[in-house]
Amino acid sequence: MKKLEQFIYGILDKKSKKMLVIVLTILAFFGSLLMFPSKLVLAKMLPGKSDNTFSVYIDAPTGSSIEQTKKVSSCVVDLLQKEKEIMNLELFLGQGIPLDYAGLVKGANMKSTENVAEICINLTDKHEREEPSFLMTQRLRPLVQNECEKLVPGTSIKFIEQPAGPPTMASVVVEVYGDNLEKIQNISSQVADILSSTNGLADVDVMADEIYSKYELVPDKEKIARSGLSVEQVNNILYLAFEGMVIAHKNSKDFPDQIPIFLVLDKESKQLKSNEKKVLQSKISSLNLMNMQGMLVPLSEVVSIREADSSPMIMHKNLKRMINVIAETDMVSQVYPLLDAREQMMAHFEKEYEVEKEAGITTYMFDLHLTDKKTGEKFLLRWDGEMKVTLDTFRDLGGAFIAALVLIFLLLVVYYKSFILSGIILLGSFLSLIGVIVGHWVADLVTSDTFFLTATSLIGFIALMGISSRNSLLLIDFAKALMQCHGMPKRQAIAVATATRAKPIALTAVAIILGSALLASDPIFGGLGVALISGTVAAVFVSLLFVPVLMDNAKAMDFESADHCDINNISITK
Repeated sequence: MKKLEQFIYGILDKKSKKMLVIVLTILAFFGSLLMFPSKLVLAKMLPGKSDNTFSVYIDAPTGSSIEQTKKVSSCVVDLLQKEKEIMNLELFLGQGIPLDYAGLVKGANMKSTENVAEICINLTDKHEREEPSFLMTQRLRPLVQNECEKLVPGTSIKFIEQPAGPPTMASVVVEVYGDNLEKIQNISSQVADILSSTNGLADVDVMADEIYSKYELVPDKEKIARSGLSVEQVNNILYLAFEGMVIAHKNSKDFPDQIPIFLVLDKESKQLKSNEKKVLQSKISSLNLMNMQGMLVPLSEVVSIREADSSPMIMHKNLKRMINVIAETDMVSQVYPLLDAREQMMAHFEKEYEVEKEAGITTYMFDLHLTDKKTGEKFLLRWDGEMKVTLDTFRDLGGAFIAALVLIFLLLVVYYKSFILSGIILLGSFLSLIGVIVGHWVADLVTSDTFFLTATSLIGFIALMGISSRNSLLLIDFAKALMQCHGMPKRQAIAVATATRAKPIALTAVAIILGSALLASDPIFGGLGVALISGTVAAVFVSLLFVPVLMDNAKAMDFESADHCDINNISITK
């Protein structure tokens, strides 16, 4: 420790060396902060979570038949079956899979139309395979989409992973609000196009029904009555011809309820050859019903065909009409694609709308307000999803960090009765951020996938505040004792205190590093482990080099010798 004491004293004794330490520390601090805009370190709520299952959602264009949906689904199933790590899968046509963690907010249990399908995939155990599930979906997504989406133009195939944190509708959600349904549909389509062209985003989809033309079969009650038929007869044969229907029930001792007997035409008779009106008219003309007089009445005589537009689903949130545009991130943070897409949207919509940003730093600070230049109609683009959870979490943890700084500072001021010494301790603690950021950069270099600065990383940084503050407290208290009780010059006292306390500081750091090493490999709490390890290393160097320099320049460290001293067991090396 004598060499360390001489080394510290050599720095304190020369102004140029002290200035060098200060300059290098400042450069290291601002250099670490620049890793965020340069994207050397990426921030995200939580990293990808390797699981034993994932799902595939298939959304064919609104109005697609079950045969078209099945055609796309079969293509997806055929490609997935080639994967060795997939143990089994199950296809649900025209409905969602049994409700799981991801489906809670994605509305999987509400799907019941012919244009949707979901596939549930079970993988081998995550501890027995090398490729995590989130990397598997990243690899399979472009392969499946390029091969299968073209079978039915307009189809959207999305790979859904089990969320690592709070379940959200998607990584990035843009809520388009407005009173004019036609215009918000148009704006939503333009938003989807911008998101599709943004790097890092995948599985872009507009959660709104497209308006398409359809044929309605309208029974004429007056003609039905004149023909000696009943409306029930006509409805039954229509259901039988196009859908099928329950005609009877069977009882069984093995089932508590009755078993329905379902009657349906074969595929050739049921399916129309084309979507032309004359084909539908021909099929209806081939169907006959017997009236009460025993005469056969063609169905075309009592049923008319009417062409109409479909009725789209109307979505509301907080009693306001809106449409969701969703997108998933492709192994990147949600924040950076959001900022890129937001800039593109502002430039794109300025042609037709007056674009205003959300005023002030609020929960919805990235929102955009659009005002039509011609009509004055107002629309709102609100950002939501995992991106919003990320921003809210980082904002809340940032607030907690600031609160921790304020409380520590107030306690130190009460203890030392000096703002300068309290500021030195606080600054030394804050500079452990250098190690946290650099540690994540190094971890990203040595790992195969992106290592994000996550919410758990910030929790680790907040925990470091107390640890690094303790290091500075040890140095200041011991240096004060040497100066007051033994009349030692300030610089020598700081050097002796630093050399003497270096060993317990280092041992404490080793204990923290070894205890956090187990967390570093965890997919969720890896950020916490890396923050504690790298932040502790930085805190040691800051405490043993930067803090002594600040102590030497602080007038609050100038004390006179005391006749009576409570510390009697201080050994000093002469």
